[in-house]
Amino acid sequence: MITSTRRVSPDKSEVRIAFSLDDTSDVKDVDDLSQTFPDLEQRLQPVPPCMSLRESVQVYKEHCRMAREFHHVKQEISVLEERKRKLLAELVEDEKVAVEIVRLEEEFQRLTEENRTLVTLHSERRQQLERLCLANQTSQDPS
Repeated sequence: MITSTRRVSPDKSEVRIAFSLDDTSDVKDVDDLSQTFPDLEQRLQPVPPCMSLRESVQVYKEHCRMAREFHHVKQEISVLEERKRKLLAELVEDEKVAVEIVRLEEEFQRLTEENRTLVTLHSERRQQLERLCLANQTSQDPS
């Protein structure tokens, strides 16, 4: 077992690093060393570990875990971006519907007012016709 203790900076506590060239317990459970992660740039791909160093194997395993997590997060982002795209499309459609509703309400108000005017005009003309009919009857009636 090789052990080394270092202080990275004066204000930081000591870091102790220990490894053994004989212990290969972590090496046995290393995943397939040929793992590739298509989402990662080539320079970010996990580098196969030095099998004789436990820390190297641990770093490799952690790097693979982070690469899988990156892939998962990237997929989530893709799903969320698709959801955002759909919501924006719905929002645009809702805005079009809202504009159409306002237009129809304005048209309804205009037609309601026009109807009121026509009903009033019709009533006035009917009364005028009745008066004319009465005036005509009285002028024709010799009694």
